[in-house]
Amino acid sequence: MLLGLSGVMGGLLAVGLVSHTPLRHVIQLLPAIAAFVAVARRAAWARFAAMPVFAFWLLIMVGIWLFLLGLARLITGHYSPGEVLLTALIGISSLAGGGASLRSSAPAGWRRALAAGVGFALLQVGAMWLSIQPAFAHS
Repeated sequence: MLLGLSGVMGGLLAVGLVSHTPLRHVIQLLPAIAAFVAVARRAAWARFAAMPVFAFWLLIMVGIWLFLLGLARLITGHYSPGEVLLTALIGISSLAGGGASLRSSAPAGWRRALAAGVGFALLQVGAMWLSIQPAFAHS
């Protein structure tokens, strides 16, 4: 899970640099940082925190790839070759990290697991929403 989260975070930071929007991408990766800390500390609920982060970024990357392939317009935009390469890194990291999360057998009560999963899903969606606000449009 740590490797997957590292790939997602590194990819998002690199996209921020390539696209000249580093602050926007730092905001987007804050939930991944929090999940990374939880996994590193071996919190029992950590895998449930990481799962929605991986799922979110995998869905975003699939949406971008579908757009680039002309199959769907779920997510649109202009993507440089570097950004396209980074979507592959983020997508592969999300798949690997999600698989590691599913294979983990760290015990956690269902209440903690549910709270971590729902909480981190909301954190990730909230971070994305915040990052696309006009104040961060070009930062």
